[in-house]
Amino acid sequence: MALHGLMVKAAPTVVTGLVGAVAFEGVRKGVAKAPLRAATVTATAWGMRVARAVGRKAGAGVEHARLGFADVVAEAKERAGEDAAHLTVVDSGDHDH
Repeated sequence: MALHGLMVKAAPTVVTGLVGAVAFEGVRKGVAKAPLRAATVTATAWGMRVARAVGRKAGAGVEHARLGFADVVAEAKERAGEDAAHLTVVDSGDHDH
């Protein structure tokens, strides 16, 4: 009699667990079939392309700035005349490396 009472009380819990397990497996298989990986790879590829394009534009901007600064320095040297000293880097000596 006690075994019968335990089974009656446990039956709804077992059924709920079984339904949950079946639902979980169905969702897991459905997600596995979804093109999630392909979408992730595509998004990553686009991100890499954008990063590469931004890097090229930044590099072009740096090169443009460097050439512009070189033009300014050349014009300044020309205005200063032939006696102008060349630009040199001076070590301040206060760096402890």
